[in-house]
Amino acid sequence: MNMMSGRQDQADSLRQLVRSMDSSKRVQHQVKVEGSGRGVRVISVTSGKGGVGKSNVVANLAIALSQQGKRVLIIDADLGVGNIDVLLGLSPHYTLNHVLSGEKRLKEIIMTGPSGVKLVPAGSGVQEYTSLGYCERMRILEELDELEEEFDVVIIDTEAGISENVTYFNTAAQEIVVVVSPEPTSITDVYALIKLLATRYDERRFKVLVNMVRDTRDALLVFSRLSHVTSRFLDISLDYIGCILWDDRLVDSVRSQRAVIDLYPESKSARCFSKLAKHMNEHVTAARMKGNIQFLFRRNFAQPYAMDTV
Repeated sequence: MNMMSGRQDQADSLRQLVRSMDSSKRVQHQVKVEGSGRGVRVISVTSGKGGVGKSNVVANLAIALSQQGKRVLIIDADLGVGNIDVLLGLSPHYTLNHVLSGEKRLKEIIMTGPSGVKLVPAGSGVQEYTSLGYCERMRILEELDELEEEFDVVIIDTEAGISENVTYFNTAAQEIVVVVSPEPTSITDVYALIKLLATRYDERRFKVLVNMVRDTRDALLVFSRLSHVTSRFLDISLDYIGCILWDDRLVDSVRSQRAVIDLYPESKSARCFSKLAKHMNEHVTAARMKGNIQFLFRRNFAQPYAMDTV
């Protein structure tokens, strides 16, 4: 009995040691990610309603970040009516829908846009993937894991509204940027989205970008209104990251299927995008696990303990 007890004690001690070492490695990796600002940043850009210029923001922000030395990948996650490729004047042969169906690998459909920005285009007019199931979500996760070393920033352009796809991509990202315009309906719809993400999915940190405003004073007024209502009813943190000023060059660039920062780099709106990219480069939010599987974190944080069968 003593010999059996001794062996059991040794096995228990070995398990404890292995788990302690594995835990230490995971903590060291988390410190590296959180403390150094290195590793891939996964940013979702979302809005409560359509028509606020969200996809235009994604396209121009991606180019601005690329011009400032970042390797950027855009994922068009509006799986029913994706349009980033149209805004950038690209014509995809394959889309994310082909990846979800198993016909293509993610790396096989990536396109190159202005300033070297890479794009994963979404399908258009296809209803099949407007609500992703577990298998489709895991497929995207696994495909992105293989691209971890190739990019510094991944920007996810979600669809508008509060569908399951919207909540999935927002909760799977490390940072959430909400785009709001001065319209009262935009403010109320963004509040509804933030409330859903906070109360049902425990999201607590949101970055706010005010789009299509006349000046910074109007932008701060919009942020103040949103901040006032959220502070009354929700326990969250809102971070104002800037605004995009309206100018006629924006309309011209959309008609030309070019990003304004690419077509009119000296315009008011283009300068705003450059300023926004600089701000985001200088203010990196510490990455944290949210209790669910996140993009590009599964490999580092979800490994099973070794030697559990000892």
